[in-house]
Amino acid sequence: MLKHTFAWTLTLLLCSLSLFSCRHASENKHYTIGFSQCTGGDAWRRQMLSAMKGELLFHPEIELQYRDAHGDNARQVNDIRDLVKNGIDLLIVSPNEASPITPVVEEVFKMGIPVIVVDRKISSSFYTAYIGADNYEIGELAGSYVSEVLGGKGKIIEIWGLRGSTPAVERHKGFVHALSGFPNIDVVAEFDGAWEIDTVKHGLAAATTQATTVDLVFAHNDVMAYGAYEVFKEARPGNDTKFIGIDGLPGPAAGIQLVDDKILSATFLYPTGGEEAIRTASKILKKEHFEKDNVLLSTVIDPKNVRVMKLQTDKISSQQADIVRQQEKINEQVNAYTKQSVLIYILLASLVATIIGGAAAILAWREKKEINRQLEAKRNQILEQKNEIAEMAEKAELATQEKLKFFTNISHEFKTPLTLILGSIDEIIAKNTADRVTSTDNLRLIRKNAIRLLRLVNQLMDFRKIEDRKMPLRASELDLVAFIEEVMAAFNKTAARRNIRYTLLGNADRLLAWFDPDKLDKVIFNLLSNAFKFTHDNGKITLTISVDESGKNAVIFVEDNGVGMSKDDADHAFDRFHTGEHSAGTGIGLSLSKEFMELHHGSLMLSSELGKGTRFCIMLPLGKVHLSDNEIASRDVAFVHDIDYEAIADDTHLPAAEIDVENDVTIKEHTILIVDDNQEMRFFIRKKLQPFYNIQEAQDGVSALDKAFSTVPDLIICDVMLPGKNGIDVTTTLKNDLRTSHIPLVMLTARGSIEHKIEGVKTGADEYIAKPFVFEYLSERIKALIKSRKLLRDHYIHGLNVSTVTTAPGNLDRKFINDFTALIEKNVANADLAANEIAHELGMSRVQVYRKVKALLGFSINDYLVNVRLQKAKYLLMNTDKSVAEIAQEVGFSSPAYFSTIFKNKVRQSPTEFRSNKMNLHPTN
Repeated sequence: MLKHTFAWTLTLLLCSLSLFSCRHASENKHYTIGFSQCTGGDAWRRQMLSAMKGELLFHPEIELQYRDAHGDNARQVNDIRDLVKNGIDLLIVSPNEASPITPVVEEVFKMGIPVIVVDRKISSSFYTAYIGADNYEIGELAGSYVSEVLGGKGKIIEIWGLRGSTPAVERHKGFVHALSGFPNIDVVAEFDGAWEIDTVKHGLAAATTQATTVDLVFAHNDVMAYGAYEVFKEARPGNDTKFIGIDGLPGPAAGIQLVDDKILSATFLYPTGGEEAIRTASKILKKEHFEKDNVLLSTVIDPKNVRVMKLQTDKISSQQADIVRQQEKINEQVNAYTKQSVLIYILLASLVATIIGGAAAILAWREKKEINRQLEAKRNQILEQKNEIAEMAEKAELATQEKLKFFTNISHEFKTPLTLILGSIDEIIAKNTADRVTSTDNLRLIRKNAIRLLRLVNQLMDFRKIEDRKMPLRASELDLVAFIEEVMAAFNKTAARRNIRYTLLGNADRLLAWFDPDKLDKVIFNLLSNAFKFTHDNGKITLTISVDESGKNAVIFVEDNGVGMSKDDADHAFDRFHTGEHSAGTGIGLSLSKEFMELHHGSLMLSSELGKGTRFCIMLPLGKVHLSDNEIASRDVAFVHDIDYEAIADDTHLPAAEIDVENDVTIKEHTILIVDDNQEMRFFIRKKLQPFYNIQEAQDGVSALDKAFSTVPDLIICDVMLPGKNGIDVTTTLKNDLRTSHIPLVMLTARGSIEHKIEGVKTGADEYIAKPFVFEYLSERIKALIKSRKLLRDHYIHGLNVSTVTTAPGNLDRKFINDFTALIEKNVANADLAANEIAHELGMSRVQVYRKVKALLGFSINDYLVNVRLQKAKYLLMNTDKSVAEIAQEVGFSSPAYFSTIFKNKVRQSPTEFRSNKMNLHPTN
């Protein structure tokens, strides 16, 4: 009975094992992937293959068949066809060159075999998925980096990869495009390095003889960049040429290590895409969702971040090695499991042995599952680290953009006072006279703007010290109330001149506190300066000093009822380099103020509402228990301002140009509108131009548009950086409005690059002048623009034909003239036609039409109407037999007598005499 039971159990066990084996085989379908590599001889290609094999550890159901074409197009075509004959389920191909490989890839794709193209593209869209970095973007990134490193000028040698390959072509195009904005950067030589170091060494010898001076060598990969470095090191010892490559591979003698060893100045990460290729292949084979075009991200690797990148890549490599070792252990366990299973199937010695074998198999399976779980956890950890690297790169890019914006603003801050200083000096030199009033005014303007520059420089130095953590606190016990009164005094004259209610409130006449007077002085002055800058005349600015309920903190409020801030500007007011909508400063003043208060172990906060004002709150701890010994000054010293703040805060010393405006009764033909938020700049330009032109002023974009539409000046001078609407917006609006499109516009700006000039000209500006500028040049350009407008007006006058119907020439001024003349021609017989009716028909005000016609044609509306009627009357007198009365009625005169009077005044002959003279000039036969 026991024997039968054993046999039955054994049979049942065999059947169960057989069914399990069949089910296990059916659940683990096997796939074969063919990989055709253009060449496996360089480190980057080996890294791609290694990445694929590493990813395959997570896909045991996939087998990889690898073929190396060794850079031969014909061989790669044969390799692909051989892989297809072997019965692959999916093809991965990295083309040697696009055109020769495209036909065979299309052939495979049309056979129904999925195709993944990696790294290099083909000349067709017949593929399943593409994985690779954007070579054009990498080339453009390299060009931008090179222009920054060279400071916008220098000589470059470019070393191509294989010219027929898409990476080489796209990297070159992106690189050239990025350098197109830097005319002082010259590519003195370029040649084909074929991705190989030996080719570079042979080809570079000829290039170096052609270019005596080379500032930088840009190679399409790190291997060629290293070859160029060796050639220069041997041919030009001591040379300071920079070398930049692409790939950014980890490991010895690879890109990251070469940057770390200071052999390369920089490299650009070019991901291999090996892992992504296997993962995408797995999704395709398993009918899961996948992306067709997978563009891998890149970043620059230079001495600033090479250590971080090296640590990350070394760690990833170490973890990858751990994964391989653990996979080997898994394989050992699987082999052991297999051997035990075979032994069970062969011997079947006893049920006990079968149970033990089964238990061993279950144990091995559980262990494998646990190991796989650990591998998955490590894989997720690696992915998280990659995401962290990408996030770090994004933050670095954001910081770079903020700093670029900061330096743009600081250049504007520097160039405006420089323009005023240079202009005043030029005037003193040019006059060379004993006009002491003018000289004193100019010297005072020079001194004030020199002090302003000194303050900006000091802010930059403080900013640098804060960044380097080298800004110590030197606190002394002083009377806080008296100290604030002293700082407030710098603004007394400005407050009185602008009729601003400027008060200090508080219950105590004296309040002792420990603070650094130099730093707190800069904080309060900066807050007051902002308050006066953004508070209108007749406004209110209040400072309040009190002690909070706990008695531990002094509280200082600086409050105004000015323009206020939007919620977004208020949230970012203390961010470094941030400039809000109503600010054109450097963006570091409030950030520095907050840093200074944090050095005091206090705080600086604000609350603001757009259109209603802003309130800053300073919290300063009382006593000195919160201060360390090195934060307390060794001895009390009297505080002295290091800058004449009163000269900056008070602008009442400007010469009394307003008196000149009131007393100037000279009749001037042309009117100029000056738009600038800097009062001194407006005064400087106004003082120079006022003897020759009528002057209008505006301090922001909105008021500039209002004045332009209401006064229709003959020329506008506009700064680019304005609060509210900037100069670009103002120019675009004016040039696209029929009422003001004819007005010449001169843009003044601190942004003098060719890109900014192109941007200004595209908006329709007639002239783009960078600060600091020579005033004589501005004056001559104004004369030339007004003269050219007069010539254009004469062209319109002589070119118009009153019998011509309206057309649409595509120009606002020409369209206006055509509409205007067509309207007059159509209604020339209407004796009641006048300026009001014409303005109504054109959809404009009478004043706007009058000024537009006067500017473009040089006539008033009535004068032009009379001229048209007389011209038609001449035609009728010479070519018809109608009576004078009939002609007078036909051309819109109310009576023949009035017609005859006007005709004789203009033509110097009566209508009858004019007709008789015509008959005498052309007698009948």
